[in-house]
Amino acid sequence: MTQRPAIESFADRIRADGHAGLVSAWIGIPEPMVVHHLAQEDFDSVVLDMQHGMWDMASASNAVTQCRSAGKPAIARIPVGDFASASRLLDAGCTGIIAPMVNSVADAKALVRFAKYPPLGERSWGPTLALNHMELSADEYLRTANRLTLTIAMVETRAALDAIDGILGVEGIDGVFVGPSDLSIALSNGARLAPDTDEIDKELAHIVARCRAHKKFTCAFGSNGKRAGELLKLGCDLVVASADTTQMRAGAASAIAAARTFADGR
Repeated sequence: MTQRPAIESFADRIRADGHAGLVSAWIGIPEPMVVHHLAQEDFDSVVLDMQHGMWDMASASNAVTQCRSAGKPAIARIPVGDFASASRLLDAGCTGIIAPMVNSVADAKALVRFAKYPPLGERSWGPTLALNHMELSADEYLRTANRLTLTIAMVETRAALDAIDGILGVEGIDGVFVGPSDLSIALSNGARLAPDTDEIDKELAHIVARCRAHKKFTCAFGSNGKRAGELLKLGCDLVVASADTTQMRAGAASAIAAARTFADGR
């Protein structure tokens, strides 16, 4: 069978030497039709936020289908410590898994056990929907799944920063995702929420350097489009240009302002 290059090449694109420069949508509203609309835009991927968003397994599985029909890879951020859901989401056809609060080598190894097949992990067999979406035979999927699917550990605490080389050294961890908001809370001992600061940029530059040393990629969340561009300039390979709710409210505010400005003749 033939792979769908637009989707399956994503893993190779983000792992490529140099700077991938990918921009992803981020959706927490548990409605596959929202995914349907945003997947039509020029995003390189779509992240389903199951940690702070309201997705359940059934709605997320339907959303993966919407992504696949638009030719876009779906990535899911799972709830904290819910590594078992990683296997189910990969079975549903997700291209990648983002796991929050991976703070140690032990956490990273536990994630890999659920997200990768042997010899890297212990993922159980049952990728029924993934086989349909990827148009691969069972043998082809087993042979290529560890390469075609991405296991991404979130770095968002002091402990994760201290353990960054150990986490990146775990075989089966493909890259990291920096959560600037939680990282800013951690670095300030809970004193402030300040994701877009020089202090965070300094830590990001260090993380990017360590990822490149380990030949792995860096992802990060941007509070808006401009910030996402700054993160790309810092060397991140994939960035999020704000969440669905932020984009929706910003679009609404812009439309309202434009209507009132025109009506007032300004």
